[in-house]
Amino acid sequence: MHVPDGFINAPTSAVTGVVAAGAIAVSLRGARRELDERTAPLAGLVAAFIFAVQMLNFPVAAGTSGHLLGGALAAILVGPFTGVLCVSVVLLMQGILFADGGLTALGVNITDMAIVTTVVAYAVFRGLVKVLPRTRRSVTVASFVASLLSVPAAAVAFTLIYAVGGTTDVSIGKVATAMIGVHVLIGLGEAAITALTVGAVIAVRPDLVYGARGLTQKLKLRVNGELVDAPDAAPVPVGARSHRKVWITGLVTSLVLAGFVSFYASASPDGLEKVAADHGIDKRTEKHASSDSPLADYGVKDVTDARLSGGLAGVIGVGVTVVAGSGVFWAVRRRRTADASPTAVENV
Repeated sequence: MHVPDGFINAPTSAVTGVVAAGAIAVSLRGARRELDERTAPLAGLVAAFIFAVQMLNFPVAAGTSGHLLGGALAAILVGPFTGVLCVSVVLLMQGILFADGGLTALGVNITDMAIVTTVVAYAVFRGLVKVLPRTRRSVTVASFVASLLSVPAAAVAFTLIYAVGGTTDVSIGKVATAMIGVHVLIGLGEAAITALTVGAVIAVRPDLVYGARGLTQKLKLRVNGELVDAPDAAPVPVGARSHRKVWITGLVTSLVLAGFVSFYASASPDGLEKVAADHGIDKRTEKHASSDSPLADYGVKDVTDARLSGGLAGVIGVGVTVVAGSGVFWAVRRRRTADASPTAVENV
């Protein structure tokens, strides 16, 4: 659903840019509360993982493919504010380095793919975990439903933005029907990837899943025929539990997906590209400002072997994204630490 330059007119792109900038500013402040010893080291990795999985287009219908958007996954793993930042970092890297998603449309893409998906997914997720049994399985089920609904929500958001600022005269009703229809199918793939990933992390380190905090059900013991709460186990200090194994496993998985598995991804156009071609939305598509980038279109310039070129581009993308994301979240985490210091408290 990466919107290229030329789909949306300049005034609407500018407005969405302001919306995106405001949301990022709010998210930077909100992320200070979310990022702690558990989530801060992993937030950059989540961004890199989303970048890698977005390279894996999967077929959803004849001649159409889809890929992960990632807002739901990021929100559930590291929190909604941090999730917005994760997806925004990915979109920025893709637009600048890989000519994927227009630079003038960056505000549109952040609004649609980072903000809408994260807000919708996390709202649905929180609503479901409140009514479902307080178990890890419920977190996985809620993740599936939330991510499933977030994708057609993004399709609706794009349709509304296009209705306001589209550059071609097309039937918005037909566009909405086509966009929502294909993105419901893409949402199923998104839901499966999100649920599997959240389920895998929660199985080994439930303390690292932001959305699972406080959902552990009290262990019951039967004493003299009555069920009573078991005594709490001695807590393990968060700092004493290493994130290294999870971090290394996640990074290696991201590198393998982007550097090797991505070669076997579907070559069919994604949902937006297909709808745009079928309904004439793409008539005024403009050349990307980064089209001459050495990594444009997810290939390394002057490397003739397609497998090697795509694999190297994927590995570079994962590396750049994890470094950029980790830098952002380290700075946010450091700011939180500074705000919480004794000197800061005395000055309040």
